[in-house]
Amino acid sequence: MASQDQTIVLITGANGGIGFELASQLLASASYLVLLGSRSLEKGEAAVQDLRSRNLPGKVELVQIDVNDVESIEKAAEGVKEKFGRIDALVNNAAIAGTIPEPPSPSDLYTVLTSSFLTNATGPAVTTLAFEPLLSASTAATPRIVNVTSGAGSIKMRLDSSNPHQKMKVVPYRASKTALNMVTACQAYEYGERGWVCVAFCPGFTASGLSDMNKEEHGAKPTSEGAKPIVDILEGKRDAEHGGYLNATGQYPW
Repeated sequence: MASQDQTIVLITGANGGIGFELASQLLASASYLVLLGSRSLEKGEAAVQDLRSRNLPGKVELVQIDVNDVESIEKAAEGVKEKFGRIDALVNNAAIAGTIPEPPSPSDLYTVLTSSFLTNATGPAVTTLAFEPLLSASTAATPRIVNVTSGAGSIKMRLDSSNPHQKMKVVPYRASKTALNMVTACQAYEYGERGWVCVAFCPGFTASGLSDMNKEEHGAKPTSEGAKPIVDILEGKRDAEHGGYLNATGQYPW
């Protein structure tokens, strides 16, 4: 069991990339218990072993959770309830790039668009609902929800000819992240009345393993830089931006 003064943070998709780095940064403080969410039990166990081998002050536990599978989500929530009784923050980080060949066939678009929405929008919405009772049981003054999104989900920037990334198609990724942004807005409206903070956060082009392009040799920034602002959000440094579509230095237009 976690002590009452430990902040319990569940991070989905945390066996690698930004989720793993976020876990590592949080574990630098003994005040955190990180629940490392992983779809793959094998990869999750390896990630937990790696973090524990670093002798960081915080504590880490594995939670097997597949955000594409409602039974997996509900099982994970029940397991966390039985073992810890609460969480204080949820980071919906698990995502897929949703890459399709060019030019795509109707079948290609249907398959990838469907899977992208399931992982990038439906998954976070269902996960939040499943863990809502555990957030309600939080001992923190302000429970927090962070939905890891992308600037690619901005409708305004997609139509802005001055945007250097306007020509980047990635329709399934863009559309699913736009949907996640609306999920965030709905959560912010509902949970804001309870005093919770809920935001969408874009870490920027980061060496996260999301796709073959998300590597430093292609200009992506280090994973540590993508994760650090999420630590700030979890530590209450951006609470005034509740309901926002945030990036490292400000907010994106919806």
